[in-house]
Amino acid sequence: MVARLIEEKQAEVEWRPYYLRPDIPPEGMELPDCVKANMEETTARLKQLADIAGLEMVFGTRLPNTRIAHEATEYARQKGKGFEFHHAIFDKIYAHDEDISKWDVLQNAARDVGLDEAEMKRDVENGKYTAIVSAQVNEAKEIGVNSVPTYVLNDKYAIVGVQPYEAFVRALKQIEQENT
Repeated sequence: MVARLIEEKQAEVEWRPYYLRPDIPPEGMELPDCVKANMEETTARLKQLADIAGLEMVFGTRLPNTRIAHEATEYARQKGKGFEFHHAIFDKIYAHDEDISKWDVLQNAARDVGLDEAEMKRDVENGKYTAIVSAQVNEAKEIGVNSVPTYVLNDKYAIVGVQPYEAFVRALKQIEQENT
């Protein structure tokens, strides 16, 4: 859907990190039972939207700690491959239920998009992107982000949750009308 917005509407997209569950331990954790019990409706809706978009979607029962994935994404962004890497990570987690808190998964994603996986791991492990990602997460909190995904348009409008393509088109039209 985001790729379609870029292609059809020349939208500029910049992925930013947000820790939905900052309390997840480094090794990840099982989904809490209360979340599992309420997932059926949400997963059915997400699966329907994924099907419409022609995407594969699986729903795992573990929550990964996403800190190193966010820092690896910042590495990719600074190398000019942020969008591609983000897409590869989404594919790993949502289409294949792979654990994005594991270096082998992140390094495979880096290799898939033409990044130096050894350099990425070294830079992330050395903390090169920790402060940058922390500042971006704090910025998200400051503007009121409290769920994922949240799409911020023109630093002014938010679209919260997984939404159909048409919701973005309507928002972009509204922004265009306001700017004329």
